[in-house]
Amino acid sequence: MEKPEQQESEMNTTVDKTETSTSLETTAAVGDGAEPAVAKKIHVEVAYALPDKQVIIPLEVEPGTTLEQAVALSGITEQFPEIDLNVNKVGIFSKLSKRDTVLREHDRVEIYRPLIADPKKVRKERAAQGKKMKKGGGEETEKGATKAVEKG
Repeated sequence: MEKPEQQESEMNTTVDKTETSTSLETTAAVGDGAEPAVAKKIHVEVAYALPDKQVIIPLEVEPGTTLEQAVALSGITEQFPEIDLNVNKVGIFSKLSKRDTVLREHDRVEIYRPLIADPKKVRKERAAQGKKMKKGGGEETEKGATKAVEKG
């Protein structure tokens, strides 16, 4: 018959082996790139702005969620049916991004509206107006000619 001390020692060895194998399996699973059973969700926002209204929808999504999936999960396309991801450009914090971009913690997905005016054309028009004012220094007539202003 074995002594009680010897039995207790063998039981500890068995328990230690079990704990060790369990922790090794867990480590191996995580090391292999497998997600833990309970994945922590990440926080992101989906934003869309009109000239008179801005909407930011906070979301909690699974890691690995794409930009396009976040837009769908937000329900923003139901609030603004004019949003078409095939037409509207999208980005993360003012940087254009592809719809299949995987989101990270605290990313803000932005849906951009089409431009109303061509910025290059507007700049040229402003520059042209500024040059006219500098050259003439007077008032413009109906035909666009500059009329000298008398100082009095």
